[in-house]
Amino acid sequence: MHLDLWIATFKPDQDLINLVTAWVLSRFEDPFQGVRREDGFDNLWWGHVPLSLRDGTMVVCSYFVHERDRVVACNSIVPLSLPT
Repeated sequence: MHLDLWIATFKPDQDLINLVTAWVLSRFEDPFQGVRREDGFDNLWWGHVPLSLRDGTMVVCSYFVHERDRVVACNSIVPLSLPT
C-alpha cells in the first residue's frame, strides 16, 4: 500500500521504482540491515534506500518491526531533500 502510494504521489522513474521495491522486499529477510531505530517509538526503524539519490533527494522508508509476530509493517516511503 505505501509503495503504491509513493509511486502514485511522486511518480518516480521505473529504475527507482525497481530499486525501492527490491529494498522494501529485502526488509523481510533482515529488517535491521542498514537502518536506525527511532528513539521514542516502539520498534520504529528508518533508513534511506541506497543508490536512490536523484536531483538532491533520496528515498527514505520507515517501518515497524514486530519480532514476536514476525511482521514488518511499512509506515512511510518518501523522498527527502539532502540538508544544505
